[in-house]
Amino acid sequence: MEGLLSIVLPAYNEEKVIEETVSVLTNILVKEKINYELVLVNDGSKDLTWTKIKDCCYVNVHVTGVCFSRNFGKEAAIYAGLEQASGDVVAVMDCDLQHPPETLIEMYRLWQQGYEVIEGIKKKRGKESLFYKLSAGIFYQIMSGATGIDMKNASDFKMLDKKVVQVLCSMPERNTFFRALSSWVGFKSASVLFEVQERKNGSSKWSIKSLIRYGLNNITAFTTIPLQFFTVSGGVMLVIAFIFGLQTLNHYINGSSVEGFTTVILLLLFIGSIIMLSLGVIGFYFEKMYDEIKRRPKYIVSDIYREKENRA
Repeated sequence: MEGLLSIVLPAYNEEKVIEETVSVLTNILVKEKINYELVLVNDGSKDLTWTKIKDCCYVNVHVTGVCFSRNFGKEAAIYAGLEQASGDVVAVMDCDLQHPPETLIEMYRLWQQGYEVIEGIKKKRGKESLFYKLSAGIFYQIMSGATGIDMKNASDFKMLDKKVVQVLCSMPERNTFFRALSSWVGFKSASVLFEVQERKNGSSKWSIKSLIRYGLNNITAFTTIPLQFFTVSGGVMLVIAFIFGLQTLNHYINGSSVEGFTTVILLLLFIGSIIMLSLGVIGFYFEKMYDEIKRRPKYIVSDIYREKENRA
């Protein structure tokens, strides 16, 4: 089975790697005689990323450029690329070549065998700080519990059949988590192991603040586990309150004074903290509901550039 392979590449401030990425992918795909298109999505970059993308479009008619009106985030860039892709099968990968391009060929061969979702699974997570490893571990533990799928070494590096892409793009929610949803939809699946490569140029655009925000957004967009956690906490506090109530009643019946004022204060502080945290989590979910109700678009496209149309 032969088919057009579309590759979606979200890009934010990646002016140093755009041309190399396009060149490397083109050489590999031409060598393997795979008909292809590259969809580069400029996510409101502040550097010359969009200029570099247009340059690549001019040189290579297989390249399509999509430009956002501002920065909408990686999730939005992925979905914009999926909606613009015209291939029979669509791959999503990072623009910095940390996802090895050679692995695309193995994924494509699996698609030819009839697999509809091909997951890129990390052999190793690469070089990460201790904070990142710990926070990522907690995040993926929660997501694994929510999806029933081991998300520890999952990635955005995937290849999807056209009908899977259509299902994902038809989902009405505005807050999405592509990495989990692409597994959640089902279909005939396979996985491919890969090693995360070192960046050859530029640096990661993820800060601690953006990573925390990304994690919170995706957890609340995909699962209600945080709400369930505080429900369990409330149950535990109810049991503790019942025990202390029995103890207080016993002292009252026996006519002895109840001691432990410090303990009571600590319990009140603890309970108050749980309540405030619970309200914060509930507020976060209300924020997501508000975003959904407003029904604003996931992203706004300011420009789409296809040199093949200009030459037609």
